[in-house]
This record gives sequence, structure tokens and C-alpha cells, in this order.
Amino acid sequence: MSSRRIRVMDVLLVIATAIASTLAIVSLLVEVSRPVHDIVVAGLVVIASGSVIARMVTRPDHLRAMQSHQSLEIAEGSLGYLRRGLDEETAQAVCRLALAESEAAAVAITDTERVLGFAGVGEDHHSVGGPIMTRATREVLEHNEHRILANREEIGCPYEGCLLRAAIVVPLQIRDVPVGTLKFYYTTPRLLNETQVTMVEGLGRLLSTQLELSELERQTELATRMELKALQAQINPHFLFNTINTIASMIRTDPPRARDLLREFARFYRRTLEESAELVPLERELEYARSYLLFEHARFGDRVQVSEDVSEDVLEVLVPAFIVQPIVENCVLHALGPDKPLHIGISAFREDGFVRIIVTDDGVGIAPEDLPKVLTSGFGKGLGIALKNVDDRLRGHFGPDSGLVVTSTQGVGTTVTATLAVRDEESGGGGDAQSTCRG
Repeated sequence: MSSRRIRVMDVLLVIATAIASTLAIVSLLVEVSRPVHDIVVAGLVVIASGSVIARMVTRPDHLRAMQSHQSLEIAEGSLGYLRRGLDEETAQAVCRLALAESEAAAVAITDTERVLGFAGVGEDHHSVGGPIMTRATREVLEHNEHRILANREEIGCPYEGCLLRAAIVVPLQIRDVPVGTLKFYYTTPRLLNETQVTMVEGLGRLLSTQLELSELERQTELATRMELKALQAQINPHFLFNTINTIASMIRTDPPRARDLLREFARFYRRTLEESAELVPLERELEYARSYLLFEHARFGDRVQVSEDVSEDVLEVLVPAFIVQPIVENCVLHALGPDKPLHIGISAFREDGFVRIIVTDDGVGIAPEDLPKVLTSGFGKGLGIALKNVDDRLRGHFGPDSGLVVTSTQGVGTTVTATLAVRDEESGGGGDAQSTCRG
């Protein structure tokens, strides 16, 4: 029950009490029939009972619980907006939500310089996007403390016909630093009670927490992008030199082949350095892995043989960039033996609500004592870090059910399993990816 409804209940009880009392006095002064007397007495009993019930439901702890529920309702509804940050669009949406769920006549949100949102009484002249005009709002930002405005002059609205006569202003914070304000306006100072102040302060803290989470998500996304850039810059110099030497050796023996490889090599590294999307279709990742294997096949000839078995329904699944090629490269770096060809198998399919990407090799395998270390930072040469990077990015994006699993038998071969718990909006269904190679 809202405080407005409680006030209405109190008024109705006063009116009913006055009417019943008047009838009781009349019944004492003037002779009335028994039924009328009984009705008057019954009415007084009902009014007395109603008063008791009204006082019970309006006791302070009930009001506090009601205001807490109000704050949580507003905060829950605003979560989807504030996770995108604080701007005019999100602030306006939260203002309208808070207005509908509270007793305020108007609600406003500012940043440290401008009014970002305003809804309610005075919306026709309290413009969004303009500078902060109220001195009290600037004091809230300066001192990081709430302010209570009890008259029209403190509100500072220059519009002569403005009906707003009181306000509560609380800071919005990120890590205890004010980044804006939340303002609840009222048409009368009578509503500036402790309950209202507590509710607005509590809502301000909840919205501040949401802003902190939004900032954390933004920083996490930025860190992910920086990590991707670092991975792009991690060009294996041995691969670079070996590929250039391979192309150089073909210039005399097979110039057309050398020219084609050089063009492909330029495209390969251009994509490595320029890729900016965090998520790309799996088909694009597979194309990148094929480009890499093209150079290795030019270098090793038939000693590196590749087969693919990829279901069409996983080609459009969005995956983190650079997750397949590092696994395939790891196979060539570590699994190729001196006296027999290396067979690499790449497959991808859906299974048990996941998407599995599987890369297998029949190379030298991994020693049992080294197998537990292949997904730790710094293990091995070249791409020891890259496999750890792939595992971290899969788990970070798709959750703890995702990531790499490496199995191997020394002298037989290695399998790396990448599991992707793909969300429906990313693939039309769940996904788990598995790949195999030496880590």
C-alpha cells in the first residue's frame, strides 16, 4: 500500500467518524427507532476497528518495508538501462520508471554537468540536456552528501508557474566518487519526511551499484579487446622467417606459386593485425586456419596432411577471434616427427547442447608429466601462452562449462577439446567445441 493510499484512508476514516459521531449524538437527543440506533452503533464499531487496522498497516516498520520494496522495484527495472552506462537515453528511462513506482511529482537524473533525464510535473519547462541550474545539486556533487530542498527558492526553477515546491537530492557514485545526482521532486514540503529521504537515499545507493557494475563490464570488455590486440601482435618470428624463406626458395623453382603464396601471406598477416571484432563466425576462423596450413604445406609438403569434417549448422556460430589457428599451429610446432607425415583432423559439430570444435593429430604426443602443464602460462615454446589465452577467452566469454581440454598419448597423438556453451542468440542453440593437437 502506497503512502498516498494511506493518506486517503486516513481522510476517509475521519469523514466516516465525523458522520457516525454526528448520528450518535442525534440519536441521543432525538428519539430514533431501534434499527437506526443499532446501525449507528455498528458503524462506530466498524470505524474503530478500521482505525486500529489502519494504524497497524501504517506503523513505521510497515512503511519501511514498503519503501524498501519500492526501491527494489525501481532498481530491478533500471538494471537493463544502467548496465549500458549513464546517458540521456538511459537516464530518461530510469526517471520515468522511478516516477511510476514512487510518490514523487517528478524525478530527475544529472551527471556532473548536465541534466540527463526529467519526468513528471514540470516536464514542459525542465529541459533535458541543459546545464545544472540548482545550487544544491552542485553542493551534492561537491560534498558527496544528500540535500533536502524545502521551498521553491531552493529548487531554483526560474519558471514562474512551476508547481514543484520541495526535493530530495542524493549523489550517484562510482567507487565513492560522485558521477551524478538523483532528484525526487514534490509539490509540497509535507512529503519531506524521514521515510521518503531514506527511500531516495537507498535507491541512490542501488543505482550507484548498478553504475559500478556497468563500469566494471566496460573495463572488462576493454581489457578483452586489449588482450586480443596483444594476441594479434604475438607473431611467431620462426613462422614468419620460415615462411619468407620458403617463398624465397620458390622464386627460382616455381615463380607463380611463390607469387600466390606471397599474396596469401600478405592477406594472412593483414587479418592478424587488423582484426577488431571480438566475435567472428566459426567459418571465418576455419578459413584463417586454412590460410596458415597453406604456408606450412608449402614448407613441409606432404609431411603435413589435413582433413576437415565440419557441420554446416555450426559455420555461423560466433566464436572469439583467433581460437582455431593457434591450436592448429601448436600441432605443427610440437607434433610433427622427423620420419613420418603428420595428419591433422579438424571437425566441428553440435552435441549435447554444445558446439564442439575438434582438432586431432597423430604426432609424437605429450609426455605424461607434461600433460597437466599444457594449459598453464609459459609452458613449452611459441604458443604455450596462446593455448592458455584461448582457454581463458573461451571461459571468460561462454562461462565455466567452456574452455580447452587436452588429452594425449605419447607416440600416438594428441586431442585438444574446446567447449563452447554458446547462447541461443549467438547460434540458435547451445554449443560445445572440441579440438585436438599438442599443447
